[in-house]
This record gives sequence, structure tokens and C-alpha cells, in this order.
Amino acid sequence: MARTLPPVQAIRAEIDALFAEGRDLVEVIEDVARLGARLIIQTAVEAEVDAFLGRARYQRAAAVTGSGEEETVVRPGHRNGHCPTTIKTTTGAVTIARPKLRGTTEAFASRLFGTGVTRTNALETLVIASFVRGLSVRDVEGALADALGPEAALSKSTVSTICQAIVAEYDAWSRRDLTGIELDYLFLDASHFKMHDGQRAEPVLAAWGITTEGKPVFIGLSAAAAESTDAWHDFLTDLAIRGLRPPLLVISDGAPGLIAAAEQAFPRSLRQRCVIHKCRNVLSKVSAGDQAEVKAAFWNIFDTSSLNNDGTEIEPGPALVAWVQARIDAFAETWGGRYPAAVKSLLTDRQSLTTYLRFPPEHHKRIRHSNFIERTFGETRRRVKVIGRFPGETSCVSLVWAVLDRAARGWRGFAMTSKGLRILQDLRRALLHPPAQLRPTSTTTAESTPDTVAA
Repeated sequence: MARTLPPVQAIRAEIDALFAEGRDLVEVIEDVARLGARLIIQTAVEAEVDAFLGRARYQRAAAVTGSGEEETVVRPGHRNGHCPTTIKTTTGAVTIARPKLRGTTEAFASRLFGTGVTRTNALETLVIASFVRGLSVRDVEGALADALGPEAALSKSTVSTICQAIVAEYDAWSRRDLTGIELDYLFLDASHFKMHDGQRAEPVLAAWGITTEGKPVFIGLSAAAAESTDAWHDFLTDLAIRGLRPPLLVISDGAPGLIAAAEQAFPRSLRQRCVIHKCRNVLSKVSAGDQAEVKAAFWNIFDTSSLNNDGTEIEPGPALVAWVQARIDAFAETWGGRYPAAVKSLLTDRQSLTTYLRFPPEHHKRIRHSNFIERTFGETRRRVKVIGRFPGETSCVSLVWAVLDRAARGWRGFAMTSKGLRILQDLRRALLHPPAQLRPTSTTTAESTPDTVAA
């Protein structure tokens, strides 16, 4: 007979199963948020039971010994299953498995919920306090007391267990070895959060990519004071030091610091300017009455589906780039007289807007923009909106990482066809592993032979 999973492990299994269903990412994130709330609440209650009994699950009382500064108090009794308990929150009801105890000399009552288990704001209290503010024990205890009353505070050991686990996971992840990851595509983006008292919102830098096997991977995350060249360069250099090899293509928005740093860190990699960001730049210089028409004309520039419809077939590479560049010229001729600033914005980045056309056609629509990770960032911002400002950098980065790390499990990979793989291999050979240049013919035969062999 199969053994029943403990409630905490069962919730984790539910979260992992969500990403295997192939559902829309936004819907998955919504469900993960609810399950994440259950997971944290369940972990807190189970930790309270451990503290009450003086021993962990499956641990015998005789095996417990006092250690450290505090003496362990071992009470008689044992766990006797769970019963479902519903907690009302501002985002709906959350059902947890409330532990039952038998053989104790005194009744167990959760200090988190007390007798009123159906208190409101349990989600905000635990997720925001322990998940966001909660990297300081004192902060968490204060938040819990503010929301649920002074009698509802968790023990310091319980608070520390919940908060430190998140920090430890992020810390290990941010220092992991990257030598086993080889990327075709690297996406770079940043989102701004308020994390320091009296300061404006500051960026959290993020990197994710698509491996040579077509699999998505979350690469790096770090806080910075600004999206400067130095900040991005330090971020990318750290990835390289830990073993990340140059990708074929770097996709980003038009932040000057990011662009400069990417070109310094990966000089052989090609760069793609996000077409969605550029579309916004162009439309910001167009009057409201013409925006719909200009927007349609902008996206028509990059629509290569007509090549198949009219029988024309242009392989990915310089010819296809030239074909789209001709469309950019046509757009400039049509709208340049009326909106010169908008056209100038487009022409400034015209070369980096069409780099993706050198890659496999089946990847075009996903490598011409960096908007995917931006949508996930948007989910993070929406979820922390209620707290206004993080109490510090560590709490901010830990929360953003936790959201992105879970979301990354649901990201779709890229299809890899035999023709596409040949294109990528040719680009890799030309960009990252070019043949050695032959010596001038004036050199002696003996001198030129090694280089000729190497080529």
C-alpha cells in the first residue's frame, strides 16, 4: 500500500505537477501563488508542532538531546494524523492539514491562529511577512503581531526556519557552477523594485536562456543600484566566471548600459534589440489618432509569412535581413514626413532589430523580443504591490528569485529541427569558433604549415 505523503511534501508535489500540465503560464502562476501560501502556512504549523513536542516528525523522544543555548523541552505525546482546516484570506479560502496530537499532557494550540483559525489576512501575514519582510526574525514577529495580535506571534525558531530556508536556497543557486550550460540564446532584462528606505525603485537584473538542446534555463539574478554599464558588466562577468560560455545571440531592450556590457562580456555573440520595446518607443512619438495604423505598419515590417504565401523563399541570413531592411526603408518613406522623431528612433536601431533573421525561422517569433521574462516580472510586481517597499535588498531578490524559479519550470523550450540545428551549428562555427587566419604568403613554408593545419 502506498505511503501517504506528509502535507508539506504533498503540496510541493502539487506545485511541481502544475508545470507539467502545459497550461497558460499566467494561470499556472496564479495557482502556484495559492499553493505557495498553503505551503508556507503548512510549514509554519508543522514547525510549531515540532517545537511543542520537542522533536521532529518520526524522531523518538529518547533520541532528543539538548544542544546550543536553549534546552530542548520534550513533551509526551505523538502525532495522530491531520484534519482539514479552511483559512479565509483576501484571495480566497486556503485549506491546510491541521495536525492532530494524542497522548499529550497539555493541549496544543497554534500560536499563529489561536482559536480563531479562520482569521483573515493569513495569506498576507505569512507570505508577505515571512516571504518578503521575513528575512529578519524581529520584522516577522512584528508583522504577525500587527496583523493577528500580540498573542499570535510565532516562536523565533519557527520564523527562522521558514525565512532562512528561502535565503539559503537562493544563495546556493546564485553560486552554482554554470560550466554544464551551453546556450544558443541569452535573454537579459531588469525590473525595478523599491528596496532601500528613502530611495527610488532600483533594478533587479535577470538572465535566462535557451540551451543548445532547446531547453529553457534560468541563469542569474542580482540586485543593482542602476542599470549602468558597470552593474550589467559585473553581473555578466560573474556568470562567465562561474562557467557560462558565450551564447550565439543576446536579446535585450535598448538600455545603453546593458548593451555596452553585453558587447564587452560577449564580444563574439550577436545582439538582438527587442522589437516590442522598440515598437513602444516608436508609438510614444506618434499621436493617439494614428497609433493603431502606425503599430500595424510597424509589425508588418517583420511579418515574413508573406514569403511563403507568394511562393518566394528566402533562407535565413543576409538576404532575408536585406528584405526586411527594405521594408524599414518603405516605412520610413511613408511616415518620415509626419513623424520624423518616430522614424529616427526606428532607423537608429535598424541593424540590431533584424539580427534574429539569421537564425532558424521556427525561432524567430520568440527570439526577436525579451518580453517573456518581463511578463513574469510583472507578476512579481503585482504580488508585492501591497507592501509598497521591501525592507532590504536580500528580501527583494529572494522573493523575485522564488517567483521566477518556480515559473521557470513552466517555460516552454524551443523546437529543434535538423535544418535549424545546421543553421545554429554554422553560426556557432563562424561566430564562436572561427578558423585561424592564415599567415601572409611571404612567410616561409615551414612557418605557415602549422597554421594551415589548424585552419
